[in-house]
Amino acid sequence: MAGQPKRSAEGAPVARRAMLGMLGAGAAGLAAAPALQRGWERFLSAASQVDATGLTGLLPNPGGFRYYSVVGSVPRKDETNYALRVGGLVEKPKTYTLDDLRAMPQTRIVHDVLCTDGWRVEKTPFEGVKLADILDAAGVRSPGAAVRFTCFDGAYSESLGLEQARRPDVLVALNMQDKPLTHEHGGPVRLYVAPMYFYKSAKWLSGISVTDKVVPGYWEERGYAIDGWLDDADRHGDGA
Repeated sequence: MAGQPKRSAEGAPVARRAMLGMLGAGAAGLAAAPALQRGWERFLSAASQVDATGLTGLLPNPGGFRYYSVVGSVPRKDETNYALRVGGLVEKPKTYTLDDLRAMPQTRIVHDVLCTDGWRVEKTPFEGVKLADILDAAGVRSPGAAVRFTCFDGAYSESLGLEQARRPDVLVALNMQDKPLTHEHGGPVRLYVAPMYFYKSAKWLSGISVTDKVVPGYWEERGYAIDGWLDDADRHGDGA
């Protein structure tokens, strides 16, 4: 779901283009049929978890969100086994359980979600703990200048500069669309960076580490911008 590279249709096998065309035509009417739309979304959700080709990321989804992972499968976490480890250049490293995060003050942000592939979901509510609060509790120490995020899919990573990470519109998110984050949407906990493209909002968050410099994330290593600002973002402001 988060910012896979754009795939060109040039040179795509005829059979694949034909299949996508048929699927697209069949999906076009789903927006007017809520039950069919939910079924289609469930199909995309299940298929994407075992799709190593990325083909499911090309399929139309009238509900807006796309389901995408950079690995073939992702383990599931819940109250019994989830842990968020905070470390690196901090005074007080800590491991948070899901209950710990739920007990902290929660912030709700409503903002458009936009992927580099061009799809957008408008006015999407996210709720969770301000990343700044977690950093303050840990106590950033010199020469801390950036924050690196790792994920329990075992592959994805992201980074923000320390000033970016302290913005009030950057959350360690527990809820999306006023419901607990599902596994398919990166739950039970994901990063949410409102003023940036969605690839910066790492799913399946498991680690926060303060570093002395920005470490390029998964997609930055593959050519994406390190600062993935949305075109209309207030880059120097206090929020979305």
